[in-house]
Amino acid sequence: MTEPAPNRTAMLVLAYLWPLAVVPFLLSKDDPEVQWHAKQGIVLMGAELLVLFALAVIVTVVALVTFGLGLALSLIYIPVWIGILAVHVVAILKALGGTRLQIPYVSEYAARF
Repeated sequence: MTEPAPNRTAMLVLAYLWPLAVVPFLLSKDDPEVQWHAKQGIVLMGAELLVLFALAVIVTVVALVTFGLGLALSLIYIPVWIGILAVHVVAILKALGGTRLQIPYVSEYAARF
């Protein structure tokens, strides 16, 4: 079994920092654990961007129909961003602890590629 890379901790953290997840994906080909976390980070980023885009479309359509309701609905961005931050912090802490955060659908899709 090979020794873990000296920059393994940095690569595990980068794996969950949105577009920076590409760095460990490309540079740590010899470490399967870092590769798994990088793949999950990339898929998680894509899923979060899709959710944020869908939310933006919904808020925009509602705001076009009734401005006040659209403005009130836009407050949903706050808990969404807090949730995204929480998932990333937990995923980083689990990765540094040597375990994996299994996120429904995201982990399964990340395991495919």
